[in-house]
Amino acid sequence: MVDIQNSAAAQNGRSQYRALIIDWGGVMTNPIVDTVRAWLEMEDIDYNHYADVMRPWVVAAYTEEDRNPIHALERGECTIEEFERELAAQLVCRDGRPVAAEGLLARMFAATAPCDPMYAAVYAVRQSGVLTGLLSNSWGVGDYPRHLFPGMFDAVVISAEVGMRKPEERIFRHAVEQLGLQPEECVFVDDLQANVTAAEAIGMTGVLHREPDVTVGRLGELFGLALREGESAEAADGKLAGSEGSATGPVAESGDGDRRPRTVNKGPGAGNR
Repeated sequence: MVDIQNSAAAQNGRSQYRALIIDWGGVMTNPIVDTVRAWLEMEDIDYNHYADVMRPWVVAAYTEEDRNPIHALERGECTIEEFERELAAQLVCRDGRPVAAEGLLARMFAATAPCDPMYAAVYAVRQSGVLTGLLSNSWGVGDYPRHLFPGMFDAVVISAEVGMRKPEERIFRHAVEQLGLQPEECVFVDDLQANVTAAEAIGMTGVLHREPDVTVGRLGELFGLALREGESAEAADGKLAGSEGSATGPVAESGDGDRRPRTVNKGPGAGNR
């Protein structure tokens, strides 16, 4: 993890920002494209064929207001099973076999793995007294490590549970309201430019995630923290199992070297669906 010792924000004392709101898939996990490619290889589905099927859905999901399958899934307007049947009907394996609809999304994301530097950064930022929130477009509300959430986030917003999705303005405002803050007080991290742009449009400071070390460095600058390498997601999982909020996470230091104790301030919906 990047160790930010001499950032401008750190040299000037405490940051103007009071909250970090962060995406899940592709930010707190390995890149989604890697996960999907692993699934395609396992099921012997041609990547270009899959891309041709998904491209109209994905493009429309971020450029059009009309309902499409991704809109419906992420807003909770259809069941996972309905989405799986609709997608499977358009896919075929390289040898001509149909793709099984049942459990399709679980198989698609089976290779998902936690991104340890980002886990450590969230724990460190929260330990410093900054509020943290999760804002995620869901492709299955049961596929999150929810037992970790009470120790990681002060508010949790899952698109299918609130009937809204990124990049809609209303879901960003809802997430900010859960923390009792104004958009200008919040930093938002996402791996999709459209979502970052939408967050910035209401006054949030956006960070486009590409590489963990770069994102962690940027968060260190914005929050005036020297983010140092801390425990892994696996270690946090072990500490938190059966004991809410028992993991303290890595150390975050302010620019003057002061170690701040974590302030737990759970917003509405923290750790709940």
